[in-house]
Amino acid sequence: MITSTANQKVRNVVKCRKNGKERRRQDVFLVEGLRMFAEIPDEQHVETFATEEFYEKNTELFENRTYELVAEHVMEAISDTRTPQGVVSVVRRYHYAVEDICRADNPLIMALENLQDPGNLGIILRTAEGAGVTGILLSRDTVDVYNPKVVRATMGSVFRVPFCYVEDLTGCIGELGRAGYHTYSAHLQGTYFYDFDYRNPTVFCIGNEGSGLSDALTDATEHRIKIPMTGKVESLNAATASTVLMYEAMRQRIFK
Repeated sequence: MITSTANQKVRNVVKCRKNGKERRRQDVFLVEGLRMFAEIPDEQHVETFATEEFYEKNTELFENRTYELVAEHVMEAISDTRTPQGVVSVVRRYHYAVEDICRADNPLIMALENLQDPGNLGIILRTAEGAGVTGILLSRDTVDVYNPKVVRATMGSVFRVPFCYVEDLTGCIGELGRAGYHTYSAHLQGTYFYDFDYRNPTVFCIGNEGSGLSDALTDATEHRIKIPMTGKVESLNAATASTVLMYEAMRQRIFK
């Protein structure tokens, strides 16, 4: 059992938790908790750190997996949560290309520009899986998918929903439009989103939480759409707006 926070492996995990550049350099990310640990694909698993109590309760999950037992105070040091669940795993990153995002028979894609809130991005990934989204495109300035807060909010969907950071998201959306995709920008000056057919290859573009989509990306899309609002509410946050659009597309594709 590892009992010191000065242990080299422990220090490395702490460094990866705190530093995005270090995670990128080592090509890994961290996941915490029973549910996330149980869902790690075997081929992505690198190593797990667990308390003795967690291990004894979940011994069957450790079969054929590299692990280290750590003292409770060591778990507190490597965990990103106030109340550690007793297990932290190091996982290999995924490497998707735009072609992977577009490979589905009838793609439904979310394109996210400059999102900064980790919770928003994590919820969008989780909801995307539930709504049948085939992939997510992200601008380079969007928050890191492998930020521990994002990973935690995905509740495991980070293992299953393809995503790709794009150097020129505006150019990419333009190319998809020319390839026959119907592209939509969420915009306050748009047409109500109920008026469109999302049963063919579709891309929804969602912008920054405060400033929305850039003019350049908005102009690159085929249509501007908005969600109806009553009262004094002007707009929904990025995750909620994404959910409304994704599930309308799902409704049309499956139930209409």
